[in-house]
Amino acid sequence: MAAPARASVHVLSIARVWGTSLGLPNPGLLPTKREWKEQHTVVAEAVAALKARGIQVTGQVLGTRAAARRIVAEADRHRCDAIVMTADPPRPWLVANLLWSQEPYRVRRLAGVPVYLVVDAAP
Repeated sequence: MAAPARASVHVLSIARVWGTSLGLPNPGLLPTKREWKEQHTVVAEAVAALKARGIQVTGQVLGTRAAARRIVAEADRHRCDAIVMTADPPRPWLVANLLWSQEPYRVRRLAGVPVYLVVDAAP
């Protein structure tokens, strides 16, 4: 999508922060060094692949509990015209709000720009 339009791309990955303990940040709920490294590796590989195709690209890894809100805020901050995300197949609404895998659908509901979800239909 970016190459024909000569658009720049910003690759964003989220390291999940699991919450707070009694309202206070707790180091045990933060991403581990291994989780941070995994996210940085994913972003570095995506950036390298896009650069190889001649696309202007930047990358970033963030930690947050509210991924959908943070993704939308970063898209606004970078003045993105669209958001492209991988997504699991949608789940019934009753359980969808409880699953981290359904975050792309929350982004689509919150975003003020088009959100393109790439769904892997394979089981």
